[in-house]
Amino acid sequence: MDNIAIIIPSRLNAERLPNKPLKLINNKEMIIHVHNVAKDSNVGQVIVATPDLEILELIKKHNGQAVLTSNKHETGTDRVFEVFKKELKSKPEIIINFQGDMPNLNPNVIKDLAEHMKKNLCDIGTLASNIETHHEEKNPNVVKVLAEIGIENKSFVKAIDFFRTSNGPLNKFTYHHIGIYAFTNKALIRYVSLKRSKLEIKRKLEQMRALENKMKIDVGYIESCPLSVDTEADLKAVKKIMEN
Repeated sequence: MDNIAIIIPSRLNAERLPNKPLKLINNKEMIIHVHNVAKDSNVGQVIVATPDLEILELIKKHNGQAVLTSNKHETGTDRVFEVFKKELKSKPEIIINFQGDMPNLNPNVIKDLAEHMKKNLCDIGTLASNIETHHEEKNPNVVKVLAEIGIENKSFVKAIDFFRTSNGPLNKFTYHHIGIYAFTNKALIRYVSLKRSKLEIKRKLEQMRALENKMKIDVGYIESCPLSVDTEADLKAVKKIMEN
């Protein structure tokens, strides 16, 4: 699949968990686990986009491909776009922005996402799973996605909204959003040309820029929810799963 690229934005100075990509899980850095998930999906070229030499050298040490990017990007998608434009010469038809903090994602769901994007039904594709607990429902670190209708295994529907917290009970079509985004070539180019939107800044959610500019986002359902590592507690939880 030469027309698909998976680009993993990764940096050391995360606000909530500094040096997050280098945290060890099973004696292996988290960014290496994420890189391996992307490679195991076997959908296309995998590149880590980073402003940090330490991450660049680590990926290359493990025979992966990494590109040193500017340290002035406001978002991970801007970092992805730099690699898409400069390293890949804007050639891939589908670009998957895979966050560097989901070490236990099932590689097969990346394949499902890529297959949906090939149908050219949306600008951006992403994934979600069920909200299982009251803690997830109330946790602002768990991003929620509101779908147009209910989604079933391997099906994709239109996403209506993304948010972190809600004042009232959640709509029955609300799911636990998973931070992976697939863009068409044209959608990525358009997205980075747009100014950061009001809700993007307020909610700290990049996908709001797309919705506020009438870009169509499809969300697909997956059964098991991978842990997104944002805090020390998240790291302990994912280590418990992956080290047993």
